[in-house]
Amino acid sequence: MSNVCDIGIIGAMTAEVEAIISSLSSPASECVSGIKFYTGILLGKRVAVATSGVGKVFAALAAEAMILKYSPRLIINTGVGGAISGELRPLDIVFAERVVQHDMDTSPLGDPKGLISGINKIYFSSDERAVSILSSLAEKMKVSFRVGTVATGDRFVCSPNDKRAIYEAFSADVCEMEGGAIAQTAYVNSTPFVVVRAISDSADGDASMDYSEFLPRAAKISTELTLGLVQEYPT
Repeated sequence: MSNVCDIGIIGAMTAEVEAIISSLSSPASECVSGIKFYTGILLGKRVAVATSGVGKVFAALAAEAMILKYSPRLIINTGVGGAISGELRPLDIVFAERVVQHDMDTSPLGDPKGLISGINKIYFSSDERAVSILSSLAEKMKVSFRVGTVATGDRFVCSPNDKRAIYEAFSADVCEMEGGAIAQTAYVNSTPFVVVRAISDSADGDASMDYSEFLPRAAKISTELTLGLVQEYPT
């Protein structure tokens, strides 16, 4: 059977993709670049699913291995994140219009913050068709959502000062630790992608407490939206 898949799905943690993996028909698994991939049929489409691990390096490894091995027509990065916008609350959803790496900073050399050297980009844009489908799904589910900016960095943001700095630099709505790396990898490989984040915490002094409480519920909502996108995305 061909390795080519219609859609690839990446979550950082087991909780973010376990329901998707358990829904696969004719499942198979293999390890590529140290990351376990599950393949099978999901809602009539052939998909590849990976739990990347936390952080930008693991996320980039998973995305690159997925693209080279399975050639998905769309990569969905699903999971949870912390609210940067003061208008967002736990269990709200953000669909990334664009993604930025907030910890990429060569500004002492005269570059704007967030600039990725070599390709000279700050923001990476999600697939517009995927965002449109997700927005329609969220409206039908009566889920509170916005289309906005996701900021990625290799730290769990739990300081009001850090939260403010990320918002002021990038007008970000949510912060997390993988989407920007997956976006950059998809971009250099000309692969469409979308990042979905359910708010699990407030990214401030109460973040760790919020995170433990809301992670399972936020992951469930993100999973439901991801499954809806798999069903409706034209491949």
